[in-house]
Amino acid sequence: MVSQSRPAVTVASGRVAFFDLQRQQRRIHDEVRARVDAVLSHGQFILGPEVEQLENQLAAFAGVPHAIGVSSGRDALMIGLMALGVGPGDAVFVPAFTFAATAGAVCSVNATPVFVDVDPSTFNIDPADLERAIAEVEAEGRLKPRAVIPVDLYGLPADYEAIGKIAAGHGMTVFSDAAQSFGGRSGNRRVGGMAPISATSFYPTKPLGCYGDGGAILTDDDTIADAVRTLRSHGRQGTGDVAVRNGLTGRLDTIQAAILLAKFEIFEDELNRRDAIARRYDAALSGLVGVQARPAGSLSANALYTVTLDGRDALKAALDAEGIGNALFYRVALHHHPAFAEVAKRPLPVSERLAETVLSIPMNPDLTDEEVDRVIDAVTRHVRQG
Repeated sequence: MVSQSRPAVTVASGRVAFFDLQRQQRRIHDEVRARVDAVLSHGQFILGPEVEQLENQLAAFAGVPHAIGVSSGRDALMIGLMALGVGPGDAVFVPAFTFAATAGAVCSVNATPVFVDVDPSTFNIDPADLERAIAEVEAEGRLKPRAVIPVDLYGLPADYEAIGKIAAGHGMTVFSDAAQSFGGRSGNRRVGGMAPISATSFYPTKPLGCYGDGGAILTDDDTIADAVRTLRSHGRQGTGDVAVRNGLTGRLDTIQAAILLAKFEIFEDELNRRDAIARRYDAALSGLVGVQARPAGSLSANALYTVTLDGRDALKAALDAEGIGNALFYRVALHHHPAFAEVAKRPLPVSERLAETVLSIPMNPDLTDEEVDRVIDAVTRHVRQG
């Protein structure tokens, strides 16, 4: 069993890192090495036994029958869309305030992303604007509404109950982009089991991250699961070399699965620590800056902790000067990205406003209480002085 203790950490030169994976690595070093050494010994580097073991644990954790390891979070989105048969002539509705991979995956299968504004309090896709966007597409008649991809931004589950009702009314599939939210939940449902199909990422800085790229697709649909397993391996079924459909190289490496198995042993402990830090930030900073709303019954995976503030750039500069890590997630709404210049534009004022005001501050389970206090003190001082 991996030790979950966190020894006291001295912060060199008073710096508080935005991400610090080295502390976690020191805690689980022996377990990671043992699991990687086991892979090196058996030599099954592609779809080795650790991949299946991880998939079983992911599925059990999320409460779904299927979890399929894939090569990245972006590939999980693309493979999932391919499994659903989404393609040319299809409209896929995505939030305008998120990372580019969500819309990029839609373009990669030659479907059309339709950008939807987000809720100003949760920062997740706004069901009311989703209704408007679908009505506009249906009225135009050029594209067929096929799917909606809610993003659980910063780790907070989207409003799947409302989104699911809207999607069902238009014959659409809900495909959850859970790249930041694995480990979160809403009521008694965990992320991975809130939509017919979900994609997550194991990028190193995610709440459950490997030491490279990786991802997974989770579903309760046997047909979708079978299609995903075929698509991730060149479109082949089983061990044969005949492609039954056009697939890609989208498998999760065995070594990355082994690393994730080691990390999974401390995952719930780390989720609890992230939640404790987020609640300390909430208590100290609410009223001084905007904070992401936490709907009753929801638990965020707290991949990022993000505040909003007019004059955000001045606070960023002040934190930089004090050696406190921070980042802008995200500084440009998707409908303003050059890659999506050909996509029809809609008024998306909340997404544009958030891009001008958001600032993410340190959030990771190895932050000490002293470091959290230092972040709170710095933000509080500079906001009050400003």
